[in-house]
Amino acid sequence: MFDILVYLFENYYTPEACPSAEVLAKRLAAAGFEHNDIDDALGWLVGLAETTEQCVELAHTPGNGSRVYAESEQQHLGATAIGFITFLEATEALSPALREIVIDRAMATTDGPVSLQKIKIIALMVLWSQEAEVDHLILEELLRDDGDRLLH
Repeated sequence: MFDILVYLFENYYTPEACPSAEVLAKRLAAAGFEHNDIDDALGWLVGLAETTEQCVELAHTPGNGSRVYAESEQQHLGATAIGFITFLEATEALSPALREIVIDRAMATTDGPVSLQKIKIIALMVLWSQEAEVDHLILEELLRDDGDRLLH
């Protein structure tokens, strides 16, 4: 699933540039992705759209408080992912609303704790979906994998 998310980021400048889900599924299959991964990625993207819609009100709320993670979030996300989310928020790459969307989408993944590489992809996709302005250095950090190589 994460390979498909990276593929979408690399091949579609904005979310609006993506074709409909049906056409996208066919293009992803033609690109060699497995049908199960395609279904998972498309489902994840639908969840991203739904969560974004629910967080519209939160986006207009000033954020100067601290986020306390529930026990289930701590276990599923892990210290590394929570630390990276905190870093993104401290650098103002993530607003409180976007932070909540990142957390929701990370919690929607099947395996935990979420690796650093996966939380970076999740954050990248959330920022991409919002067409958010991202500082060049933050973008570089999001594109680097655990081995210090750029994605794809």
